[in-house]
Order: sequence, then C-alpha cells, then structure tokens
Amino acid sequence: MADTALVLASASPRRRELLAQIGVRFSCRSADIDESVLEAETSSQYVSRLAMQKALAVASLESDVWVLGSDTSVVCEQQILGKPANKDDAVATLLMLSGRRHQVLTAVALVRGERQHALLVTTDVLFKTLSRAECEQYWETGEPQDKAGSYAIQGLGAVFVERVEGSYSAVVGLPLQETAQLLQQLGIAIWQQD
Repeated sequence: MADTALVLASASPRRRELLAQIGVRFSCRSADIDESVLEAETSSQYVSRLAMQKALAVASLESDVWVLGSDTSVVCEQQILGKPANKDDAVATLLMLSGRRHQVLTAVALVRGERQHALLVTTDVLFKTLSRAECEQYWETGEPQDKAGSYAIQGLGAVFVERVEGSYSAVVGLPLQETAQLLQQLGIAIWQQD
C-alpha cells in the first residue's frame, strides 16, 4: 500500500493544479522563507536551495509526512529574472528575452524527517522577437505582475514562445514526469481516484 501522506510546501495555484493533474493526494502549507540570492550563488544553486528550504521549513511543522518544496527561476545570460517590481522592470525583462533562448530552472525537494531527495530540471525556451508595444500591452493584462521572468507560459504569455526544449510543466512550475518518478520511488502513489 502506497503512503499518500504528502504536503505541498507552496501557495502556488499552478503547482497545486499540476500535482493534482497527475492524481496525487496532498495538502498544502505555505513556506515563508527569504528568497534573496546569496553572494556568488549560481542560478542552479539558488533554485535548488530555495526548493529545499521550503520543504525543510514546512517539514519542521509537520510530522511523519513527505513535504514537497519546489522553486522555479527564469535565467538569461546567468542572470536570475525574478518577479517584476513594476511595469518598466517587466518590459525590460521581456525585451531582454525577445528573440532569444533562455533557461527555466525548476528544482524539487522532498523531505521527511532526516530523509532528503532533490532534483533539478532545466528547460530551454525560445521567444519570438517582441516589440515594446507588445510588452506594454501584455503588462496591462495583469498576468506578468507576479511571474518570474515577467511571463506565464500557461497563460497569455504563451504567444511569445516559439519553442520549448525540455519539460513544459517545469516552466509552469513543476516537472511532472520527473516529480512523478521520484514520488513513486518514495512510495507516494500517482493516478489516485477520489
């Protein structure tokens, strides 16, 4: 019998939807951590550290359950592109991504007591060439305001994407194939029926 005790250390509706999509039973508990980039920290170190810190923060409040933490970063030219501070920031970010390839790094960490497992998935995303007017118009939709890299691939921002090489779901917020494989290895069932 598979152990279904899983807590998602996230308030992200996208991560909840993705985990539910593969039939995993879970509860949610948000993790409050400092998401500042440390000095000399690479993008892969950063995203992996945040995923683990989220899992550990919630695991310290829960007992005898697996806790899944995840974090996603958009990276262009080794620069981590976080959520935009304002319209000018979002437009500048989108113009930086315009006509170029960038990486989306998503880390997943699973913690239960002293046991820890982690994975990192990198996906390449190629944007079409964007005009400033398109970027400004997109900002006005409200969608990019709380999104890393100032866009949502699963939303209106999909029109900017020419090609995805790697895990589409990782760009949304959780690499489903890799996460499902790790969950199953730990005895957490997927494809559960209500």
